Amino acid sequence: MIIQNYKELATNFRKKRALDILEEGLQAAQPEKFLKKIVKPNKIIIGKKSLKLSKFKNVYLVSFGKAADSMTATINSLLRIKRGIIVIPHGIKSQIKHKKFQIFNAGHPIPNKASLKAAKTIMQFLHKRKKGEFVIFLVSGGGSSLLSLPSKITLNEKTQVTKQLLKSGATIHEFNCVRKHLSLIKGGMMIANLACDCIALIMSDVGNNDLSSISSGCTYYDKTTFKDAQKVIKKYNLKKKVPKNVIKRLHEGSVGMINETPKKSRIKNQIIATNKDCLKEMVKKAKQLGYNPKIVNISGDVNAAAKKLVKLIPKEKNSCIIFGGETTVRVTGKGKGGRNQELVLRIFKNIQKTKQYLVISTLGTDGIDGNTKHAGAIIENFSLSNNKINNYLKQNDSNSFFKKYGGLIKTGPTHTNLMDIGIILN
Repeated sequence: MIIQNYKELATNFRKKRALDILEEGLQAAQPEKFLKKIVKPNKIIIGKKSLKLSKFKNVYLVSFGKAADSMTATINSLLRIKRGIIVIPHGIKSQIKHKKFQIFNAGHPIPNKASLKAAKTIMQFLHKRKKGEFVIFLVSGGGSSLLSLPSKITLNEKTQVTKQLLKSGATIHEFNCVRKHLSLIKGGMMIANLACDCIALIMSDVGNNDLSSISSGCTYYDKTTFKDAQKVIKKYNLKKKVPKNVIKRLHEGSVGMINETPKKSRIKNQIIATNKDCLKEMVKKAKQLGYNPKIVNISGDVNAAAKKLVKLIPKEKNSCIIFGGETTVRVTGKGKGGRNQELVLRIFKNIQKTKQYLVISTLGTDGIDGNTKHAGAIIENFSLSNNKINNYLKQNDSNSFFKKYGGLIKTGPTHTNLMDIGIILN
């Protein structure tokens, strides 16, 4: 059971059912399920093609993201890996410990000195790889902050712009557009000068599975430009809030004083798991339990997403909405919370007048929501004044709301990352 406080939360039949369906989604996100389908002893199967690894002198591994350790554990059980590097968020105990793997616990969502050291170590490691050798990249969401190798700005300046982007409400694509143009490793630059053969196996944590955005496309290429990055800064009024060197770098790039990021992929990048894989298993579970489910994809502003979901709530009993994706929150308050907890609270606010009995829940498949140690929240509708709810929302303090009224979901780090999953059960 991934949901650690399941018994505490499952206080009635419907909440139990909602949690059962969410648990199915979390189980479906485990990397082992996907990797074992395509990685066999001494070969990797992509579609109808089979890549034989026996022709290579040595096979190495570079793994980064929230699922880096769990992905590595599976690969290492299936293939003969000579050596490798693993980069996971700080505070997480690696699921694999072996002398042949160098493990870094780096900063997330804010890069730190460990992020810088990890990025430098990976680039040095890759520079030593020769023709006739093979590198497997295992990529999952979170790599954008876990690996940081700033270009013409300091780590502190990179940290400052990251904090401003996190507060702004920028989408992950906009966020990564800026990060890629302040980096020496992102947007395909990690693999720009490799002498060896390689492949990247990727778990997607972005809505449209855009390879150039997942972990800032370190192993892919970049579809955005310096001018696009400037537009993001302008859109969210960040010009006076970020360091001058950041603005200078983006300007120099936009006028051609700095080379653009790579615009063509050099290696095979294969997505092996997406949010839809979680939703499919949740739908199967819902049907087994006697519910009629409907899938909805969510993205963008959290308030708009909440209103969209409320409009789609079916009137029929034993029906449910199963939804997935990732919303954005513009942080204006000083409270604790995350996009999942805030989404549940906003839906709760918008159903105050309904006579339907509903259970609402959403959580992050990575087990961490915003600046809290919780994965998300679950609540059933009851009467509460909008003024009380609004006081929490104004401060972006959804975590305090659920601490008071109950419903915080605990999973701890799940060692995976396939965006967010949720349910509204009627």
